[in-house]
Amino acid sequence: MDYPYTIPYPQIGSLLGEHEISVLTQLVNSGESLSGGRWRAEFERRFREHLGVPYALSLTSGTVALEIAIHLLDLNAGDEVIATPQTYKASVQPLLNYPVRVRFCDVEADSLNIDPARMESLITGRTRAIVLVHYGGLPCEMDTIMAIARRHGITVIEDCAHALGAEYRGRKPGALADIGCFSFHSSKNITTLGEGGMITLFDRSLAERVDRIRSNDADAVYHEKVRSIGPSTSAHPWMMHPGYAYTHGCTRLRYAGTNATLAEPNAAVGVVQMAKLDRMVRRRHQIAGAYTDVLSRYPGVRIQQQSGPIRHAHHLYTFFVDPASGMQRDRLVSRLDALGVQMQLRYFPMHLLAEWAARGHGVEECPVAERMWFRQQVNLPCHPGATDAQVEQVVSRLDTVLRQEVRSRPIAAATSGDTEGAAQ
Repeated sequence: MDYPYTIPYPQIGSLLGEHEISVLTQLVNSGESLSGGRWRAEFERRFREHLGVPYALSLTSGTVALEIAIHLLDLNAGDEVIATPQTYKASVQPLLNYPVRVRFCDVEADSLNIDPARMESLITGRTRAIVLVHYGGLPCEMDTIMAIARRHGITVIEDCAHALGAEYRGRKPGALADIGCFSFHSSKNITTLGEGGMITLFDRSLAERVDRIRSNDADAVYHEKVRSIGPSTSAHPWMMHPGYAYTHGCTRLRYAGTNATLAEPNAAVGVVQMAKLDRMVRRRHQIAGAYTDVLSRYPGVRIQQQSGPIRHAHHLYTFFVDPASGMQRDRLVSRLDALGVQMQLRYFPMHLLAEWAARGHGVEECPVAERMWFRQQVNLPCHPGATDAQVEQVVSRLDTVLRQEVRSRPIAAATSGDTEGAAQ
């Protein structure tokens, strides 16, 4: 029997409704500019207060946030950056634009987050930054990572695209390192009408650079000078060009700038979505709890986890199949998909992509990430729009497939491999 997908992988990862429609109607009827104004300022204010950071600047996408964050590193030829291989390509793709060496750091088998135990061995005198992702919404071991980074004078960029709504030891991702980057794509924990992003910082000078870049001003080094352009004029100051043309010269151009400001309709929806965030994350926890309950009955599978007082945002729900138990990941995933549970595995190891292979990366560079991706990792659909009935169907079909896997195990694995598989 062919099943329709019980819970399709979400096209929208948050809940949209009458409140979003109401604020958009209000804005359109107001006659105010749709390009930027009070809604953007309010969205950024709420975001700052939610995270507890001094600066939060909204942008057109999470990818743009990452591009600007990496630009702020002021990388030069021969510099090195440590990055996670277990992420979406936007986390590391901007680094392809720079003549730098990227050292992919392997991940932890239990969390799929960058492994601090391996990180320090990759640091050299040319290491400028670490780019990490809180995989699936599970925070990395940030105290350890930041201690290493501070010891070596390295900047840390958090890709928080999955992690809005998470907590790490009482603090929130985006406020745990030097720079935080968020995405409000349709699939994320909140959305700003399909696309949007935010960059969070503690450094005022960096925040000023971001504001110039997103506002079509050049990111440059300026110096004061005696005015030498044009005749004197009685025009009002606000009629004159707002840049530094009359007062400054340019010593160094770092970036030409672009228009990356979040539009007012997107920001207005972001304000409404922020008010819903806690409720939507609670729903993700309920769904994750139902999945964990059924998985806990079976040896040979284990869930994604990290030690310490951590709140998972559950952007993704991840568990692992231990091949030593006799279970086969690909067979399990295919059976679930055939029963109507739409499966997508996230994400293919970055160091194995063709563009990174062209930079000299390849197989066995990150053996844990490779093993988890090709043999063990499973992602189940988990989003607040799922109904109780849909979740119950997923749980039932997951239970069915796990029973099938247990029955199909080789005798040796069934009698001697369970304890070892459950412990790994």
